[in-house]
Amino acid sequence: MARTRIPPLAAGVAAGLAVVVAAACWVVFPPETTGRALAARPDVDLPLPWPAEGQSSAEVQNLGSLGSRGEQRPVPIASVTKVMTAYVILKDHPLGAGETGPEITVDEQAEAESTSAEESSAPVRAGRRFSERDLLALMLIPSGNNVARLLARWDAGSQDAFVAKMNREAAALGMTSTTYTGASGVEDSTTSTAADQLRLAREVMKHPVIRAIVATPSLRIDGVPGTVVNTNTLLGRDGVIGLKTGSSTAAGGALMWAARAGNGALILGVVLQQRPGGSPGAGLRAVLETSATLIAAIQRELPAAGR
Repeated sequence: MARTRIPPLAAGVAAGLAVVVAAACWVVFPPETTGRALAARPDVDLPLPWPAEGQSSAEVQNLGSLGSRGEQRPVPIASVTKVMTAYVILKDHPLGAGETGPEITVDEQAEAESTSAEESSAPVRAGRRFSERDLLALMLIPSGNNVARLLARWDAGSQDAFVAKMNREAAALGMTSTTYTGASGVEDSTTSTAADQLRLAREVMKHPVIRAIVATPSLRIDGVPGTVVNTNTLLGRDGVIGLKTGSSTAAGGALMWAARAGNGALILGVVLQQRPGGSPGAGLRAVLETSATLIAAIQRELPAAGR
């Protein structure tokens, strides 16, 4: 079969058009760098002391994004997972601001797990009944892993069935880089990004019950010895009003936080992977320190952005 010869001039024009089209596509659909998406320009560009390691994201309600730092790739998030657990529980079993909800009986598994030396837990005893709100508090404030799994079984019959709900909610919120494999976060296979968890923070802070619980520094609950103390020691500093800590060897320190600006605006942020590979305690101290520095700077710089 004879080949059709393309005239040199036509070939040159075609090549030129290809270059123009490629350049246009580069602008409209920018490429990704290896393993890392190009960072979007923040809506509010402030000179902030972002953590030097890991990944972080922050925003101001009704003002916009403060930006993100670090490679937004899925990493273990430890007990920050419990925020989604609370979100699913309250979606399935809603509570009004002053309601405590149904009573839930502690099973033998939750009691057996309460003495674990390998993970955080709450001291609950089999047969004891607690309100839904009290169990949410025992999960979110002292970070009781056993209580997270108890709530999952109560809600869905098994932790696996509950995890399926968690992943459906994550997908519905557009958390495309998130995978939940347990209700407590003890599994290193539960992974997410700071940007994804910021989407969740935005949703949960609309809920008055979650807002009230995560703002509580300490409390006493009938049937639990002593005082229940919040693992988030930033509460009350620089306008901080919540949310949830997480720490493990793989995750390092993780923190989803919420604060009020001087004008009342809600500031939300997530910091992940602070000193991973070390002790959970060292990771927790690191994430609280770096987050405190970041929050204080936002509080300091934000008024100037509005002028």
